[in-house]
Amino acid sequence: MAKVPDLDEATKSEVIEMALSDHIAFADIKAQHGLSEKEVKAVMRSALKTGSYKAWRKRVRTFGDRRESYK
Repeated sequence: MAKVPDLDEATKSEVIEMALSDHIAFADIKAQHGLSEKEVKAVMRSALKTGSYKAWRKRVRTFGDRRESYK
């Protein structure tokens, strides 16, 4: 499991908002904040409740299976 990066609250909130969006890819988050996909997942795991994190991962996987360019 990736280590949760040390981010200030504003940056952390922005990363979470971007990750929750269905229109922003992990590559866009990396370009803007320099975080890898594993680091984004670590931030999300630490910020969201377990059920919410699992639902988010399932949604990302489902969309990824349907659309090649998704996250």
